[in-house]
Amino acid sequence: MNQMNRTEQKLAELNQPKPWSGINAYRSDPLVVDITSSMPKALRDEFDALGRYVTSPEAQELARMANEGVPKLRTHGPRGERLDVVEFHPAWHALMRRSMTTGLHSSAWENLPDEQGRSHKARAIRFYLTAQLECGHLCPLTMTSASVAAITASPAVQKEWAPKILSRKYDSSNRPWMQKSAVTIGMGMTEKQGGTDVRANTSTAERVGEGIYRLNGHKWFMSAPMSDAFVMLAQTREGLGCFLVPRLLEDGGANGLRFQRLKDKLGNRSNASTEVEFSDTFGFLLGAPDAGIRTILDMVTLTRLDCALASAGMMRASLAEAVHHTRGRKVFGKALVSQPMMTRVLADMALDVAAASALSFRLAEAFDKAHSSAEDAAYARIMTPVAKYWCCKIAPALIYEAMECLGGNGYVEERALARHYREAPVNAIWEGSGNVMALDVLRVLGRGKELFEQLFAVFGRDLGPAGRKTVEVLRAAMSLCERDEGAARMLVEQLALAAAAAELYRLGAGRIADAFLESRLAAGWRSTYGMLDSRFDSAYVLDLLYPAAT
Repeated sequence: MNQMNRTEQKLAELNQPKPWSGINAYRSDPLVVDITSSMPKALRDEFDALGRYVTSPEAQELARMANEGVPKLRTHGPRGERLDVVEFHPAWHALMRRSMTTGLHSSAWENLPDEQGRSHKARAIRFYLTAQLECGHLCPLTMTSASVAAITASPAVQKEWAPKILSRKYDSSNRPWMQKSAVTIGMGMTEKQGGTDVRANTSTAERVGEGIYRLNGHKWFMSAPMSDAFVMLAQTREGLGCFLVPRLLEDGGANGLRFQRLKDKLGNRSNASTEVEFSDTFGFLLGAPDAGIRTILDMVTLTRLDCALASAGMMRASLAEAVHHTRGRKVFGKALVSQPMMTRVLADMALDVAAASALSFRLAEAFDKAHSSAEDAAYARIMTPVAKYWCCKIAPALIYEAMECLGGNGYVEERALARHYREAPVNAIWEGSGNVMALDVLRVLGRGKELFEQLFAVFGRDLGPAGRKTVEVLRAAMSLCERDEGAARMLVEQLALAAAAAELYRLGAGRIADAFLESRLAAGWRSTYGMLDSRFDSAYVLDLLYPAAT
């Protein structure tokens, strides 16, 4: 018997399940396997390999090291010269290298043969699986991918920068962008005095040439500060403009960006976020000089999808570990997972994870089809803030509940659960908080109410017998919001639950969809998990969505 087997035997004797590791995150997720069943075999094989990687001990160790060895800011060199560089742990670079090779920053735009018509959805699967490993390094990859939507507003900029943005050769060298094999793009929107209200930005931009401006000001949050360029907002003489701002000049000198400090964040520890001041910093105008918000919103829309996907991925990984633990631990004479209340808690959580995952993938599919389908265009416009709101809101509570299933074993830093729990709130805060998402839905309601009717037609069709009543409730919530802006969150949550239930039915989830619909849309108010009643077979829900490892 080798050392590993002896250790596992000793743990079993102590009623300690073996670590949750080496369990293929793709193959062990029946919902995702079903969703991808019609995709080409080459794609499914790629997901299979990624699923093996993200739960491997080696990858999990990289995630741990990247979050313990947090980034460090070096503002000055030994001669007193400004450096303004951030040093990352080698594990961070290893994660970045792997994920860029996978194409998390580029595949949505590459129009690969196997992904034609499904590029956003295929990328969503990759992103969801990788989020189960480590989310900090996904931040610059999200922004890099989404930046393509913004730079298309300037064909000249796009022509020069797109090849570097879409390159899969990770290059962390501190050199001017044109000398590198690949670049990453960050974002700087918020300022001290404005926050979400970017129209209150005071940073300025003066035109010095055709499409070239000099920027002066500050940003209160600028994530991934070692990116090769940043998409920024600044006030031009015509209004708020959007700019691509390189970090270094062509000669390798600084482009006027001075990092003040790194944020000491609750989570997202592997990734750096900085406060930055800038003077006489040149940038390329993206779009019209007064169309900054419209231009950057094309980018923000894509980042919001990633927020939902990352939240769903972390919830899946957290609950998978909880189920694994409860199956391997005995309490009061039988497996913990078989204790009636524990079974219902886990099954109740499983319904939300399945719903959040299905909803996020459906949104990615709508992005793929929006250019050719009015129904999908309406879905993408309304459901982007809705999915971002709901998936990100439920993640912290669900991950905490998964932690409680492990008891004290879940409340230690050795578990990935602690990292997921600290990470979870950021997706609800970044790229628009809950209220901002609700206001975005109200904006659609005020300008394009007909889009909601297209969405309701989807719900009415996919929800079957429950469709008519559900749509009536949604219309009543819409009517209330037209009179009372403060009721917007009620509408958003109802839209999320209805859309998630509809997608579960569309996927043929049957009894899973029934249980979600009845417990979320037809039941009374609930604030914790474990509220499924005996009409639903909790053991069936759990075994179907989280099959035991073989």
